Amino acid sequence: MKAMIRRLFLAALAMGPWLPWVAAQAQTMKAPDALIREVSIDVIEAVKADKSIQSGDVQKLIALVDEKVMPHVNFQRMTASSVGRHWRQATPEQRKSLQDEFKVLLVRTYAGALAQVKDQTVQLRPMRAGADDTEVVVRTEVRGKGDPIQLDYRLEKSSEGWRIYDVNVLGVWLVENYRNSFAQDISAVGVDGLITKLAERNKAAKGGKS
Repeated sequence: MKAMIRRLFLAALAMGPWLPWVAAQAQTMKAPDALIREVSIDVIEAVKADKSIQSGDVQKLIALVDEKVMPHVNFQRMTASSVGRHWRQATPEQRKSLQDEFKVLLVRTYAGALAQVKDQTVQLRPMRAGADDTEVVVRTEVRGKGDPIQLDYRLEKSSEGWRIYDVNVLGVWLVENYRNSFAQDISAVGVDGLITKLAERNKAAKGGKS
């Protein structure tokens, strides 16, 4: 018994220097709605303040989304969910290529919605979630002149904070939407064929062809 108590005491001493850091991490983790509010306002204000974006500079808008929004996204989960059961059969190289191309596609889709922003403001709708929930939905509307732009987010709680794993753009959940089309593509041309199609689509979009 004395030996066990001694081991526990030494373990506590070893953990001692880390405990304040752990407590600080818990205190600084933003609530999911607070995170979405902060990111959304940051992006909207940056869009409104940038004359080149207001003039239609799509590449600069894409860079803004990549910088401000994408660090809070769990791309692996989004890609795996979109690819579905075929993700488990994909090689590590295929998974990386799928994730890279899907990220470009997502950034452009999200940026396309933000391209409509002029003098709008972000409004968060009431969130229904319990204190112990590890997955939540945060619903927002970008309001101003014209119809509101719906941007909703599904988030998961991780050790690094809340991370987005699906986005609803103008009424369409992207993961669910792409899961159906990706399944058809993989059935027709395989995983490599899907990667090629995504790469070609992204290249065409970058060149302004679609």
